Amino acid sequence: MSAPKLVGIAGSFNRPSKTHALVQTIADLAGNRYGFTSKVYDLHDVGPSLGVAQWRRDLDDQAKSVIDDIVSSDALIIGSPTFKGSYPGLFKHLIDLIDPHELRAKPIIITATGGGDRHALMVEHQLRPLFGFFMAHTLPTAVYASDRDFTGYKVSSEQLSNRINEVVGELAAFFPHPVTVLAAAE
Repeated sequence: MSAPKLVGIAGSFNRPSKTHALVQTIADLAGNRYGFTSKVYDLHDVGPSLGVAQWRRDLDDQAKSVIDDIVSSDALIIGSPTFKGSYPGLFKHLIDLIDPHELRAKPIIITATGGGDRHALMVEHQLRPLFGFFMAHTLPTAVYASDRDFTGYKVSSEQLSNRINEVVGELAAFFPHPVTVLAAAE
């Protein structure tokens, strides 16, 4: 049996990026706990064809490959920087190119980053309804991180680390056999 696949998408062009760092931190913890193979992408990885594509068929092979990874994953981590209270338009355009049935029932961890607490509800008011439309299973705990939760581009806040641990634990509803349990059974 192959390892379940976890894909993260950080809706940011910036490199380095706190959004990417947050998604990567969650992916690493989930991979260690559940044995996922994982890949984290940002909008640079999607490439320039995203900005001119009206339909998925208009994307170049690089962008199609990222979308194929997203829809074929067993679980997703969605991360968005917050701009003016919402997600960036090009990030939304990427999501718009995915057919709703392709994310149906998929467990999704929703996360966002922003400069301060003012945008903390973006995960609940923007991301949760977006993936609700896709009939995906957004996990109960959403993760929002502000600039103060990072040192450089590394998660440094104990409160944020606790929240990350909490949401990764919620994946057990979908993947009930963490690696430690599997290793002990062998």
